[in-house]
Amino acid sequence: MAFALRKRGPSTFARAADGSMTLIEHVRELRNRLFKASLAILVGFGFGIWLAKPVRLLLSQPYCDLPASIDPLSGKCKFVQLGVADVFLLNLKIGLWVGLIIAAPVWLYQLWAFIAPGLHRHERRYAYIFTALAAPLFAAGAFLAFFVTTKGLEFLLDVSGDDIATNLEVTRYISFVTNLILLFGVAFEFPLIVLMLNFVGIASAKKLLSWWRVAVFVFFAFSAVVTPTPDPFGMTALAICLCALYFAAVGVAFLNDRRKGRGKEIYEGVADDEVSPLEFDAQPVEAGARVDATAPIPVPEPVAAPAPIDRRYDDMT
Repeated sequence: MAFALRKRGPSTFARAADGSMTLIEHVRELRNRLFKASLAILVGFGFGIWLAKPVRLLLSQPYCDLPASIDPLSGKCKFVQLGVADVFLLNLKIGLWVGLIIAAPVWLYQLWAFIAPGLHRHERRYAYIFTALAAPLFAAGAFLAFFVTTKGLEFLLDVSGDDIATNLEVTRYISFVTNLILLFGVAFEFPLIVLMLNFVGIASAKKLLSWWRVAVFVFFAFSAVVTPTPDPFGMTALAICLCALYFAAVGVAFLNDRRKGRGKEIYEGVADDEVSPLEFDAQPVEAGARVDATAPIPVPEPVAAPAPIDRRYDDMT
């Protein structure tokens, strides 16, 4: 009963937010959260090892769907393994990636719980919104990368011709596909950066819209660099998607500016080195009433210096 009626103290979040935690307590909290995140990743890694082979077969599907990948003797899609332990190490790598994805809710929460006390309430609200948008955007980029890989491999294998036998090395192929998925997924997070610049007040929607020519050029240049295939299909697909996401982010920025009343300020449209116009007419100031002078303050008489003191000292015997 006494334990049930005991008054609970402030939570760890509240103590970290008000700054009452010491440095040692912060270090201990970081250690505990890293341990929990590592434990969750270890459990996810165990499930990832179990799912490594199905995931590897899924990533191999864009190549195995092509007629050039079929072995004429066995009639199956086969890759080349150059080392004895290449497939085993590849399964471990895939298992780690899958484990990170499975344990993402746990380690992301531990990271957020350590950072959130140092943020204001509106900053935490923006973080919730951006996190909720980041996951589907990354998934959309990964799906587009998978689609581009299928079309790109079809183009590259057709260019090789029928007189050349193509045997892909399994680890290099999986690394090619995963790197492409990662690049496309990260590229699809660019609209969040645009929204962040607008929400924190660095760039208005009107200014973001004025940069559309530069943004389109950067998108096409970026797509030409990161797309591994020389065909224009993958580059154009990525660039068009990034342009669409950019203009959608600018539209959201316009709604945010209207909600906050931006663009209606007194100094809107005035350059930094330009004098802002006055909204009132200056009226001449009338002369004030005459004030009579007061009587002069009497100057005190100077104080005479004191007479010098004649000091005499008797001889000491």
